[in-house]
Amino acid sequence: MSVTGSFQLMKSLNRSLILNIIRLNGPISRAEIAKRTKLTPPTVTNLVTELLDSKLVRESEIGISKGGRKPILLTIDWKSSYVIGLDVGGHRATAVLTDLNAEIELQQMQSLPEQLTVESLLQFLITMIDNLIKDSGIPKKKILGIGIGMHGIVNHSKGMGVFAPNFKLRNIPIKDAMQTQFSIPTFVENDARALTLGESWFGNGIGFENIICVNLGVGIGAGIILQNELFHGRDGIAGEIGHTIVDLNGSKCSCGSYGCLQTVAGGGILKQRVIKELSLGRQSIIQDKVNVSGGKITGELIHQCAIEGDPLAIEMLAETGRLLGIGLTNMINFMNPDRIIVGGGVAKAKEFILNPLKDVVRSRALTPEARETEIVLSKLGDQGTVIGAVTLVLKNLYTHSY
Repeated sequence: MSVTGSFQLMKSLNRSLILNIIRLNGPISRAEIAKRTKLTPPTVTNLVTELLDSKLVRESEIGISKGGRKPILLTIDWKSSYVIGLDVGGHRATAVLTDLNAEIELQQMQSLPEQLTVESLLQFLITMIDNLIKDSGIPKKKILGIGIGMHGIVNHSKGMGVFAPNFKLRNIPIKDAMQTQFSIPTFVENDARALTLGESWFGNGIGFENIICVNLGVGIGAGIILQNELFHGRDGIAGEIGHTIVDLNGSKCSCGSYGCLQTVAGGGILKQRVIKELSLGRQSIIQDKVNVSGGKITGELIHQCAIEGDPLAIEMLAETGRLLGIGLTNMINFMNPDRIIVGGGVAKAKEFILNPLKDVVRSRALTPEARETEIVLSKLGDQGTVIGAVTLVLKNLYTHSY
């Protein structure tokens, strides 16, 4: 790298450093920023002037004097720019436009088409983003970035969907397609890791350096944060807890292997187990509700029946919890995290799954301390992955990484 390139990189890093200090500690004075960053006052003054000119930062109020002129305090202008986030799940996509503090200004959801190709999926995402921009009325120049949480295996450095099992698609050039279409910086991550990053910045991971966040949906994924940074592994498959093998002679998984945790504890398997029990003659209000409504057995219906005290629904959710508990016990013994966060659609069953899950951890984890590993539900809920997608952009803005 040239001297000029090195200088520009250092300037950019320092700019992000100051911006993040203001985000975390504002309103704050220039003198206090210099003290916290160990940058010289002239450097801070110059970079703050740039941030003020860009409208990312504004002068907010007068501080208390410690002798001499009262300092002018700085804060982030949250509404100066915006971020787009997408959660591309197995069956539907959610798009949001947020401010610089991940507060949602506009949200849109849409079911994904059947029989997707790489080209039709990319066009679907382009149309969704285009509609969000048009409906928001926000000028495109005010949108700092696009973040996308994609199910399946993702190469985050290339911004590519390596394998999306629910779509049976490979090598989807998401980042390149979005940046070509919109000329807006785009960041792409696996949905579970996006959820983990979102929880780390805005949810139940705040204040913890080492966490595991599990996304329980049609599939089962996890994100790992070590020393406050997402851990990807060499090939970007770190955290694929759903594809850890729990039964050598088990059913075939969407990944092509057999006996993965996902084949016994994924959201789709819960419904299959209930249907099998009903076909064997088990009595349940699940069947009554389906007959009355003419609808289908869903995870939401099973949860509702459990709330109403249905023994079969409670039993099936508890079995899912115990199986998930085995997977998480393995992760606790291997990673020894500060906290585990559980999110995703299946997690909506809350105590019906969480209590049996915790029972397994308490009885099977390696040490007394490990058995008491804190396991909590996602704070961000349904919006966890899409807020995590937004956080991909914010992390780059505030820390010049990602």
